[in-house]
Amino acid sequence: MSLIQCINMGKVNVCLKRSYITVTILIAILSALLLAFTLFLHGLLHNHEEIETMLPGLFSTYGMSIIPLILAIIGVYGACKEKKWALILFVVGMILGSLFLITSDIIGLAQRLQEAEQLKRTYLQMLPLNNASQSTIDALKGIQIEFQCCGLDQGYLDWGYNIPQSCVCSQEATNPCVEAPRSSSLSEYTMNNQYVKIYKEPCVPYLIAYVMRVLDTVMGILLGVALLWILSVALCIFILRRLSKKDEFPVVVYSTEAKAGNYTPLADTVELA
Repeated sequence: MSLIQCINMGKVNVCLKRSYITVTILIAILSALLLAFTLFLHGLLHNHEEIETMLPGLFSTYGMSIIPLILAIIGVYGACKEKKWALILFVVGMILGSLFLITSDIIGLAQRLQEAEQLKRTYLQMLPLNNASQSTIDALKGIQIEFQCCGLDQGYLDWGYNIPQSCVCSQEATNPCVEAPRSSSLSEYTMNNQYVKIYKEPCVPYLIAYVMRVLDTVMGILLGVALLWILSVALCIFILRRLSKKDEFPVVVYSTEAKAGNYTPLADTVELA
């Protein structure tokens, strides 16, 4: 049975109500999962050095999970008990939330290039690598192995003489490689009487591309969540319209002047054969 047929059947049709409750429960489940993930992430980063800078993002995620969860519970209650105030509260809250998500997506798309430039400036602040902290160097070594790159801006030249082993090309390398400089710490290493090859390209372009892909994925998820919220709002509005619609019953008027009808008594005659 289609949704349009369900809407046209009764005051609040069971099919319409079930569709709304199903969508709303799905929103509640997603919100609960997001809340659980945020709690886990908060506990994991509790002792992190830069936890203070991460708190605004964590608090925003708390809000994006707790508020829809509460609204979903109120919405299911309103649908089951046919309470208008609960359904109206759900509609208003979800409309505001949907507008927030869509606006965030638009702002994110508009500032995409600015975010890339900001990321580049942030990474380049680590230079020169000779003066970087040990934690930064360790993190960069892991990035070089994962993205098959070396250095940040000017490739292996950023390391100067002390080029780390993480810059050495692996046998499965797909990115371009060059021979290590004769004046570097890797010049003493040879493989099959050939100088060691290291990754040619710097890591900043790969890091920016990776972060941009993550942001695009997040914006796509936010858009999908917004569309799901809009669907729940549309179903809720249909239910409110049905609740507000008055049932039309035929008016029965009793008249003392009504005349008795002409009735003929019927007698069943049973003839025995």
